[in-house]
Amino acid sequence: MEKYREKYSLPSPRASWWDYQSNAAYFITINTRKGLHFFGEISKERMVLTDIGELVEREWRKIPEMRPDMNIKLGVFVVMPNHFHGILIIGQNEFNTSTWSKDRLHSRDAMHCVSTEGKNKFGPQSKNVPSIIRGFKSAVTTAVRKTGDNAFAWQPRYYDHIIRNRADYKRIENYIIYNPKNWDTDRFNEKRLEEI
Repeated sequence: MEKYREKYSLPSPRASWWDYQSNAAYFITINTRKGLHFFGEISKERMVLTDIGELVEREWRKIPEMRPDMNIKLGVFVVMPNHFHGILIIGQNEFNTSTWSKDRLHSRDAMHCVSTEGKNKFGPQSKNVPSIIRGFKSAVTTAVRKTGDNAFAWQPRYYDHIIRNRADYKRIENYIIYNPKNWDTDRFNEKRLEEI
């Protein structure tokens, strides 16, 4: 047993220099397992949601009311055929001390990619981005299972990007808004992947 300890564990995709409880805006992307189209299809550059896609949208909208102590706001988001993009903003609350605005992160250290909160904590995760995403994915999966659909699954991990300033926020916001229109060139579109 000792021989295999840590040998097959994957490194965390989270930024080790950042505390994910921090008051900041985060760009989140979550994929379905194997890129399967559980959430709907693009028709005439618009997303047409399935029941599961509508469920994803409802559960995402519930996040602020489910965690009122974290002062969460949602930026733009979009449910795509096989993935989800959204901006999640954790406001100032009792669990963090750094501050953020669309103009800039107020902490000088945070602007230079150093958290004023210390290193990311890789113990039990609560009151932070990983716990929010874990809860969101779990809520969707549980609700889908109740319908009798056992095929649905999320990809185990997710992507996050810590939004650093107004220009970064605007670029990501536009990317999310125009994602359905740009589906033909989207990297998550398996038709495009087959052509590459």
